[in-house]
Amino acid sequence: MLISALDLLSDDQAITSDAISTYVRDFLSSGGAINAGSTGGPSKNTTVNLGAGNPLYLFSLVTTTFDTAAEGGTLDVTLESDDNTSLTSATVHLTIPQIAEASLIAGYWIAKGIPLPAGAYQRYVGLRYNVNDGDVFTAGKVKSWLSATPYSNDLYESGVITGVS
Repeated sequence: MLISALDLLSDDQAITSDAISTYVRDFLSSGGAINAGSTGGPSKNTTVNLGAGNPLYLFSLVTTTFDTAAEGGTLDVTLESDDNTSLTSATVHLTIPQIAEASLIAGYWIAKGIPLPAGAYQRYVGLRYNVNDGDVFTAGKVKSWLSATPYSNDLYESGVITGVS
C-alpha cells in the first residue's frame, strides 16, 4: 500500500505519555464554498461526513516496541475531530480499546483498515493516544494514516507478467 504524506497522522511518532497525533488532517477549506455566506451563496460548512460515500479506513501500526519500567502500561487510541488543531474540545468518533503493553510489539496492528464510522466530523481530524494505568512508556513508536483503500491480504504469484515494460 502506498501512503501519501497527506494521509499520515503519525510517522514513527514516539508515544511515552498522552499525545495527539503529529499531523491533524484538515478536511474543510478555510474559506468554505465559493461565495460562502454572501447573498445567494451557500453558507460555510463546519462539518463533513467522512464515513459516507467513499469510506476512509484507519491504519495504525507499532513500529518500535513499547516498554515501561513496571511492565504494566496500556494504550488506547481515539479518532477525534474538532474545530481546532489542538483537539481541545474534540468529538470522539472511534475508540480502540485498551491494549496491554505485552501486545504492543513492533509489527502489531493497533488498527488494520478500520472503516471510519459515518457522522458529522468537524474540520480537523486526528488521533489521541492515551497512556493508562499511571505508567508512562519509556519506548514505543507508531505510524498511523487514513486511506481510501481497505486492507487486503491478497497475495500474488511472483513473476507475473503485466505487459508493462
